[in-house]
Amino acid sequence: MTAARVLESAAWRDPLVVLASFADEPYALGLISDGSARGRWSYLGWNPQRTFASLDAWRAAMPDPEPLEATVSDHPPFQGGAAGLACYEWGAAQEPAMPQPRSGWPDLAGAVYDKLLAFDHHLKRVWAIGRGATEAEARARAGQALERLRANGPPPAVAHAQDFHAVIPGQAHQAAVSAVVAAIGRGDLFQANIARPWAGRLAPGATPFDVLARLARESPAPFAGYLRLPKSSRDPGRAVVSNSPERFIEVTAEGQAQTRPIKGTRPRGRTPEEDSLLAEELLASPKDRAENLMIVDLMRNDLARACRPGTVKVEAFCALETYANVHHLVSTVTGALKPGQGALDLFAAAFPAGSITGAPKIQAMREIARHESPRGPYCGSLFWAGFDGAFDSSVLIRTLAFEEDEDGWTFETRAGGGITADSDPAEEDAEAEAKIAAIKRALTA
Repeated sequence: MTAARVLESAAWRDPLVVLASFADEPYALGLISDGSARGRWSYLGWNPQRTFASLDAWRAAMPDPEPLEATVSDHPPFQGGAAGLACYEWGAAQEPAMPQPRSGWPDLAGAVYDKLLAFDHHLKRVWAIGRGATEAEARARAGQALERLRANGPPPAVAHAQDFHAVIPGQAHQAAVSAVVAAIGRGDLFQANIARPWAGRLAPGATPFDVLARLARESPAPFAGYLRLPKSSRDPGRAVVSNSPERFIEVTAEGQAQTRPIKGTRPRGRTPEEDSLLAEELLASPKDRAENLMIVDLMRNDLARACRPGTVKVEAFCALETYANVHHLVSTVTGALKPGQGALDLFAAAFPAGSITGAPKIQAMREIARHESPRGPYCGSLFWAGFDGAFDSSVLIRTLAFEEDEDGWTFETRAGGGITADSDPAEEDAEAEAKIAAIKRALTA
């Protein structure tokens, strides 16, 4: 199927404008970047060749990686292959000793895309990509991608929620934080990431895509994403909208792996002076740096499960990164895959991300299950896996999970933080409120 590949260059269009023309189709995919240094490429996919819902089926859907020389360095990193959603509970499903909570969402929902649009935000050009068993097939699919690029959809509606409420009050979230601090004090674990949920309903006529479009305009992020799952007699329509700033696992076609865990947060200030003080406070915070260090150690261990001994390194520790609503501390851990290990092996071994579980991971996930309902997409991942062995994935924070009913779309979203021995429950609840602010503003302002 992947013997032939055709790439056609085309003039720039906004990927959100193009996605509007097919956002309601089953398996409509949008991996939307912000044009930053780490957000050069956006990708759109539709009408996939096949779908999969298990790890074995995912492996069967992907042939052996193409020769490295088949990938041209100045072309998009993703030129066709698998993409989809891994929900948080998929991680528990890989670990027999874990509780097996059910969220109602599929643990894994992916598809193989033999045509794509890749948007280069830095050079302002678009690549229409077609794959096929023959040159003629690949060229025909690239032509279909060009047709899709020229299509016009309706402009986004106002992404307004007629209801947006906290599922549990702040006091209940603070009580959960206190319980985790006590568990840490007993020596049960070092850290657990506990989230607080919000839920609501979109106004009539508004869609999940409208929410994506507004978030991308008002609070752009390098790992934003959209996936529309099919509706059936058994399942409601579902869609994931993410405005994530966090990469989970990236692997190049040459087998170089990277993860960039986020731990440590402060809100943006109301004035430049206040903003600078908050950033400096975060950089100097012993608690936040210790929290980040624990997750860096966990991610080093996770990468070491699939990387060659001696190659796993911390390239950056607690670097400050600033986004529309918050400052974050971000670290970078790298490694080189072992012979015989691919990106999918690393993804499965390391999932879910340590930055949204805690440490040790299994104990932290058990603690999370004591205080939260099943997470579904939240803290899972949107991913792509190229035919050449390259891979990239996000951590689904700043994410909404939508379900459709006869009256429109309901949603759930969450925000939280890493709880350590010296966490203050009121401060942790304030951090959750700061993290949910952009989503709340997009839906209620």
